[in-house]
Amino acid sequence: MTELKNDRYLRALLKEPVDRTPVWMMRQAGRYLPEYRATRAQAGDFMSLCKNAELACEVTLQPLRRYDLDAAILFSDILTIPDAMGLGLYFEAGEGPKFTETADSMAKIQKLAVPDPELELGYVMNAVRTIRKELNGEVPLIGFSGSPWTLATYMVEGGSSKTFEKIKRMMYAEPQALHLLLDKLADSVTSYLNAQVAAGAQSLMIFDSWGGALSHSAYREFSLRYMQKIVDGLTRFADGRKVPVTLFTKGGGLWLEAMAETGCDALGLDWTVDIGDARRRVGDKVALQGNMDPSMLYASPERIEQEVESILASYGQGTGHVFNLGHGIHQHVDPEHAGAFIKAVNERSVKYHK
Repeated sequence: MTELKNDRYLRALLKEPVDRTPVWMMRQAGRYLPEYRATRAQAGDFMSLCKNAELACEVTLQPLRRYDLDAAILFSDILTIPDAMGLGLYFEAGEGPKFTETADSMAKIQKLAVPDPELELGYVMNAVRTIRKELNGEVPLIGFSGSPWTLATYMVEGGSSKTFEKIKRMMYAEPQALHLLLDKLADSVTSYLNAQVAAGAQSLMIFDSWGGALSHSAYREFSLRYMQKIVDGLTRFADGRKVPVTLFTKGGGLWLEAMAETGCDALGLDWTVDIGDARRRVGDKVALQGNMDPSMLYASPERIEQEVESILASYGQGTGHVFNLGHGIHQHVDPEHAGAFIKAVNERSVKYHK
């Protein structure tokens, strides 16, 4: 494989020295960019864009042409696994993802099979291989998946949910059914992420978008337990170097210490957590990624710069911080404001690494 020219992001995740704090953005390839909207229109719809390796590669690279970012992230969707299990993913305009079938009973869950990542999900691996080749070692490529709990919420509910009524009913009334589903999903995510590493992903991230909807004990039983199983089964070395793993539970500030005990390399933080406090809590166990409120990008460039400085100062001196937003960049953000954010991190973080 081509030698990596900028490995700042990988080194920070492993708490190795860096010259400045690396930065990337969740959903950095997305609807806020006019070039992305043009490519998506060319593809016809979202899933067609995901399934076309050349177009998925194009939108992955678009933000790197605009901004001085330290990582690329595979353009895909967390719901590729449920789709590959036969649930029939589609997107309703203005309503988000939906499934033609649900996994809302023991009988349905028992019929689900763990997908083969090179067969049912081969289009994702083709995209990884294409992107890795086109990156030509400029920056590392992040592969990712949704967490078992988060994937299960969509599979049981049949789409997005504000109350999680169906899956919480299953969790408390039929826990054995939900555990079977989560176990199958943990196996699916493990093989899916390992296939991404084999195809060229150099770092992995698990998005537990809805873990924060759980109670304290339920989070450990129904979310963290299955992320732990995945971490234990992942390929952790490739191309002669470690493949760092980041866990991100949105709304997961209560459980940082428990998440750090899984053996992952880094934790993603949303904007509700003070990063300096998080660093004190986890000590030297893991690196931290985060955690500016994405809505801050609606502010003036001067205000954005102030917020970047505040978060850098809260984290303090030394490595182990990957600067990011606390969740995905919003659709209606001015791309110039995203540029101001990235420039501020690149310029203002140098003094924290001397």
